[in-house]
Amino acid sequence: MSTHPAPAIEIAGLRKQYGDRTVLDGLDLTVPAGTVTALLGPNGAGKTTTVSILSTLLPTDGGTARVLGHDVAREPDIVRRLIGVTGQLSAVDPLLTATENLRLMADLFHLPRSESRSRIADLLDRFGLAEAARKQAQQLSGGMQRKLDLAMTLVGDPQVVFLDEPTTGLDPRARRDLWDQVRTLVDGGTSVLLTTQYLDEADHLADRVAVLHGGRLVAHDTPAGLKAAHDAGSLDDVFLTLTAPTDTKEVA
Repeated sequence: MSTHPAPAIEIAGLRKQYGDRTVLDGLDLTVPAGTVTALLGPNGAGKTTTVSILSTLLPTDGGTARVLGHDVAREPDIVRRLIGVTGQLSAVDPLLTATENLRLMADLFHLPRSESRSRIADLLDRFGLAEAARKQAQQLSGGMQRKLDLAMTLVGDPQVVFLDEPTTGLDPRARRDLWDQVRTLVDGGTSVLLTTQYLDEADHLADRVAVLHGGRLVAHDTPAGLKAAHDAGSLDDVFLTLTAPTDTKEVA
């Protein structure tokens, strides 16, 4: 009998179209439990669409997707209880305090009052937000707002977390603070699917990287494996020979 846990996410032949435009074209991907997998690719590659389907926000046009063994199309209510989502657009209410934002999420999860207070205090402390607990979210820095957004995602104690370009627009220090929180999550057994356009983010955070282009999986390996497969060696000098008259400034 196998002792390996079931995959956190299993995607097979996933397809999605908007009119004549194919966004996902037969995507296959498996995310092992207790790991970070990064979806890397340019705008329009299908990253956010994949997350929207997995989080039951968008129907598929073909293929299957499972979260912890549960089909996202047939068992959406079960899937929603197992996941947390931090999207590109913040879910933080700017007029509520950090504590009030977290309490709102606790109420949505119908947590008992004592459990709610304990969970909120723990998240404020874990994310370094305790001193800002009574401040309106709009008074917090961008990095602190993003940490609050992630903390809100964790109120329901999800087993699988989707992070859709969570560090876009953050300064380097705020990005690294958020990276530390993600690694802490995974060390605690949470599985994470992260979308990003940043190579360094995927390299730093991910156990495996899936590269999407045109809705298809074009590479899938560990960061070290991908770098080794595509390493052309170091080039100290690059020489270009122009075979036709052209504007050298334009070439540069």
